[in-house]
Amino acid sequence: MTQTSLALTMGEPAGIGTEIAAKAWRCLRHAGPSFFLIGDPRQIQDVPTALIRDPSEAKMRFGDALPVLPLALPAPVQPGRLDPANAPAVVAAIERAVSLALAGQAAAVVTNPIQKSVLTAIGFPFPGHTEFLGELAGTGRPAVMLLACPGLRVVPVTVHMSLRAAADRLTSDLIIQHGRIVAEALRQDFGLDRPRLVVAGLNPHAGEEGTMGREDIEVVAPAVAALRAEGIEVRGPLPADTLFTPRARATYDCALCMYHDQALIPVKTLDMDGGVNVTLGLRIVRTSPDHGTALDIAGSGRADEGSLVAALRLAASIAATRSKAV
Repeated sequence: MTQTSLALTMGEPAGIGTEIAAKAWRCLRHAGPSFFLIGDPRQIQDVPTALIRDPSEAKMRFGDALPVLPLALPAPVQPGRLDPANAPAVVAAIERAVSLALAGQAAAVVTNPIQKSVLTAIGFPFPGHTEFLGELAGTGRPAVMLLACPGLRVVPVTVHMSLRAAADRLTSDLIIQHGRIVAEALRQDFGLDRPRLVVAGLNPHAGEEGTMGREDIEVVAPAVAALRAEGIEVRGPLPADTLFTPRARATYDCALCMYHDQALIPVKTLDMDGGVNVTLGLRIVRTSPDHGTALDIAGSGRADEGSLVAALRLAASIAATRSKAV
């Protein structure tokens, strides 16, 4: 367990972020890991709060109240109703959390879900958290999205784009770059001495020897060969329709998938409420719940905190693994 608390961002104020933060505190207050929320304390309901001025206060206060590092919202919040006036505060919370993690004042950053449409409306130039965090705390390499649940880790090589654009974007170099980052992260963050990777084919049946497209022969297979030549244990391209059965999942530590839904569908099918989004290739540890803002149930009290609890626990675990390796 880390000695420094985790920084949790408020996410979209009209969504379920503060509700699941309060529920997560109830779940973790005795066993930890400790965290503090960067957000507006006026949003917190049903649990005691402790306003803190410095992250070092969070661990001491955590057993009795949810520690909150205040960041005021400029406009009143109505659950389920987006207001661009509050969008700059959402961005500021992420920036504050990252700066604290970079300074060693937070063990990791855990982000509540944001609403990309309202951020785009104020000129936010990034398609999502991953790309923004890469700008704030990157290492010169692309930030990579890994989704994890018990029994499965997946990485989409292309992410938030149309399927047509994803096929055009996919290159051997992009797959190789992701494979290197994933193999390194599995060693550094998950403590796997010799991680085993598999690579899904782009086309049905991994192209079936070119009869269903030549991308798997001309793009995917050369990338797999190059990664293997670097000493990475990797297989592929393999047909995606049989890659996620229980028997298949037991043979690898992470699957590289060629597009967004190829990766996210199996994770969300296996564990919709416990999946975690991890950003690889950063100077800090960052995790997030694997769900959205749930505007349709915001304010109803029905939000499930399971994915956030899993994200907090995994962030603490990764931070502890990294600290042992230093």
